[in-house]
Amino acid sequence: MKDERMRALLKEQRDLFRSGATLPVSFRIQQLKRLYGAIKRHEEDIHAALREDLGKGAYEGFMCETGLVLSELSYMLRHIRKFAGQKTVHTPLAQFASHSFKLPVPYGNVLIMSPWNYPFLLTMDPLIDALAAGNTAILKPSAYSLATSKVIEEMIAECFPAEYVAVVTGRRKENAALLSQDFDFIFFTGSQMVGKEVLRHAAERLIPVVLELGGKSPCIVEAGADLKLAARRIVFGKFLNCGQTCVAPDHILCEMSIKDDLIKEIVAQIEKQFGHSPLDHADYGKIINKKHFDRLCGLLDRRKVVYGGQTNEVSCQIGPTVMDGVTYEDKVMKEEIFGPILPVLTFERFDDLVDDLKEKDEPLALYIFSSNKEHIARVNKELRYGGGCINDVVIHLASSGRGFGGVGASGMGAYHGRAGFDAFSHYKSIVDKKTWIDLPMRYRPYSNILYEKLLHVFLR
Repeated sequence: MKDERMRALLKEQRDLFRSGATLPVSFRIQQLKRLYGAIKRHEEDIHAALREDLGKGAYEGFMCETGLVLSELSYMLRHIRKFAGQKTVHTPLAQFASHSFKLPVPYGNVLIMSPWNYPFLLTMDPLIDALAAGNTAILKPSAYSLATSKVIEEMIAECFPAEYVAVVTGRRKENAALLSQDFDFIFFTGSQMVGKEVLRHAAERLIPVVLELGGKSPCIVEAGADLKLAARRIVFGKFLNCGQTCVAPDHILCEMSIKDDLIKEIVAQIEKQFGHSPLDHADYGKIINKKHFDRLCGLLDRRKVVYGGQTNEVSCQIGPTVMDGVTYEDKVMKEEIFGPILPVLTFERFDDLVDDLKEKDEPLALYIFSSNKEHIARVNKELRYGGGCINDVVIHLASSGRGFGGVGASGMGAYHGRAGFDAFSHYKSIVDKKTWIDLPMRYRPYSNILYEKLLHVFLR
């Protein structure tokens, strides 16, 4: 799409928004229901596209993409009237008589840039929140997940006029052209490197942003944990979507005394969940492309692989892999893995572990498997991270009742459910001052000591 067409498209959306057409809650509900129906009609096409792009089976496609999107839609439809209403807040006595309230209003014309690893979920979820809040939207799905992007483009065109919701496809040139436009809000999900570029462009135009990034999300396992259960849940979360999940456990930090037992349980769970030949499993996925396949192969230190390590260059597949004897100096620990490689590191003293994690970049997620309530409380209170789980992994993002987002190096802002509605809204603070009384104490001349004392009391 040429720059001129992008500007024209944004102008059409701006004109629609300024007309007030997107503001009535009844209109928003109608559009969300229309989107729900379109997803149900295209569900098989979406799952087929996900299999083509990432090798996802239909069950995983529903569990991790379409099912979560439909759940977000249902949640928003149930709560949108409450979310969109004005909220009364306390009025100081000095402002008597008046009514104070907050009123959520949409930002206006928003840009949503989504990644390739969950290409349907991470495009539709922010779109749902944006439309519920009353915005128009331009979607820019990833160029890597071409099949899913095509289905999204066709479905959105069938569902909405372009002046309300539109899809722009393409690569870096289109990304740069979009980021040069004067949007009212930008929502980006992707890598830290690209996130910095998005933030730089937004800063030049003072555009508010939400950045959903990533990082090296650690998984702590203590000696008191149920190792069999921990291994089962870690294997599920780590190798889901072949490890291409922003909140997957990036690496394990386990107590030295249980390392061998934990690795044994992890290997047993890999074989139980994926079989002895995972690359032959019909529903075992693939790495998105050759570029990322080669990057991941470069992180494999064959001397430290204790299980797995199978690769298929033709199909871009890497089997579930466990690495032992890993330190922070290894290449695999220098970047977010984002693939089916699980390094195991160890610690001896919990206090030292906490101090060490405080020095590292804030991850998008952190997990701890432990029965020590004091240690769990310290992790929750002292360490900075986006979100996480106690004695589980990944599942904290699969709910519209909890906001999801990063902090520091892992992003800014949050969405899902109420947090998503708030992310795409500006809250106006308004005082409705009554006219039947007008206290004189705030007006000049300030000569009356009594008024001054009363004013001091009222403003405390």
